[in-house]
Amino acid sequence: MTDDQLIDWTWVGENLDLIGEQLAEHLVLTGVALAFGAAISAGLALLIYRRRWLNAPIVQVTGVLYTIPSLALFAFLVPFTGLSLATAEIGLVSYTLLILIRNIIAGLDSVPADVREAADGMGFSAWGRLWAVELPLALPVIVAGLRVATVTTIGLVTVTALIGQGGLGQLMMTGLLRPGIFETMIYVGAILSVALAVLADVSLLAVQRALTPWTRARS
Repeated sequence: MTDDQLIDWTWVGENLDLIGEQLAEHLVLTGVALAFGAAISAGLALLIYRRRWLNAPIVQVTGVLYTIPSLALFAFLVPFTGLSLATAEIGLVSYTLLILIRNIIAGLDSVPADVREAADGMGFSAWGRLWAVELPLALPVIVAGLRVATVTTIGLVTVTALIGQGGLGQLMMTGLLRPGIFETMIYVGAILSVALAVLADVSLLAVQRALTPWTRARS
């Protein structure tokens, strides 16, 4: 590698297995966090939707979790769960809850009242109306929240390298800790993290458009 090169492509070519392994770990950490976060958020949001008085306490608790710095949260969890996958996932899931709950509620609240009345007039039960009418109409807002949560989680996964679970963050940390700082590992980890976030965001937008063709027709 010459002095004017930012990336040592020879090293990249010789370490594709390592890069692929860290990328796969990054994807797994992100996917697990989003799956658990979405499931928990959906349950809490539907509970709020039926019991509005729960909105304030649930949003306050998830808001506090969201504002805790990631390093502080991981440091708090380590004495209980160790330097483990559980520590990483508990922290990552915590940061998805506020975003997803708020967007699910906002999406459901955006459904026009006359649409709900029409569904009731057609004989839908409360849950039937929710699944067949309200959730599909709320989908654009819900997916918008999922996109934000996804991009945020992909970025936060790099921080979990500090507890040995970092995916692409592990590449960046290793590059920083090597004698003289090996910039190639830092750049590869950072570039792939950004590319992964952009790809995930674009993919979710495509899924949203595929599932809500009426929004395109209306536009």
